[in-house]
Amino acid sequence: MKIVSWNVNGFRASVKKGFYEFLEKENPDVLCLQEIKSHEIPTFPLGFQYKVLWNPAKKKGYSGTAVFSKIPIRSYTHGLGEEKFDSEGRVTTVEFEDFFLINTYFPNSQRELTRLDFKLEFNELLLKHLEQLKKRKPVVLCGDLNVAHEEIDIARPKDNKKNAGFTQAERDWMTKLLSAGYIDTFRHMHPEDTAYTWWTYRFNARSRNIGWRIDYFVVSNKFTSRIEKASVLTDVMGSDHAPVLIEVKDD
Repeated sequence: MKIVSWNVNGFRASVKKGFYEFLEKENPDVLCLQEIKSHEIPTFPLGFQYKVLWNPAKKKGYSGTAVFSKIPIRSYTHGLGEEKFDSEGRVTTVEFEDFFLINTYFPNSQRELTRLDFKLEFNELLLKHLEQLKKRKPVVLCGDLNVAHEEIDIARPKDNKKNAGFTQAERDWMTKLLSAGYIDTFRHMHPEDTAYTWWTYRFNARSRNIGWRIDYFVVSNKFTSRIEKASVLTDVMGSDHAPVLIEVKDD
C-alpha cells in the first residue's frame, strides 16, 4: 500500500500545475491533501477511481483537508470536536480495516508568534485524539505539521530559532508526541539524511534548497514494522511543498 501526503497550497492551483498527471504517475492507494483552499468538491475526471472526503474551512480560500482513497473506508470523521479548530477544516480521520489514518493540517504559529498558543492547544487536543484511537488500532498521522523538529530538518537553524515552526515550544511538543509512542517514519528510515518538504517562494529558496522538513508521516509504534519505505518526492512541483510518502506492507 502506498500512502501519499501533500500540502497542495490550493487544490485548483495544483490542478493547473499537473496534479492529475502526478496522481496518474504515483497512483497512490490513499492520497491526503492539506490546504485545499476550495470550498466546493471539484468535478473529477471521467474514470476517477477514488472515494473523496472533502473537509473545507468555513472561510473560503483558506486551509482545509481532503482524503482520496481506493481502499475501503469503514468510517470517517472531520475535526476534533472543538469548533475554533474544526471550522478551519484541519483534521480528517479515516478508519480502515486495520489502522486509523489522521490527515492533518496543523496551524501555523504566524509571524511574531501570534497563533502560537492556538497551535499548541490544537496540538494537545490532537494528541488526545491519537491516544484514544491508538487504544483501538494502530495510528498513522500525516500532513503538514508546520514544525521542523530538529536542526537537521531545517537549512538555517540558527537564523530561525525564534521563528514560527522552529520555536522551542513547537519542537518540544514534537518530541513529546514521539515520546508518547510514535515514530517519525522518514527519520526512522533515514537517520542522518537531509531532505526538505517546504521552501519559501522568495529568494529562489527551492532551487538553492534552503528549506524545511515540516511534512510528516508519524505512526504508532505497533505500525513501525509495516513501513517499507518513507521518502520525499522533491522533484514534484505544483506547490511550495513536496509530497511525502510511505509504502506499507500487509500486517
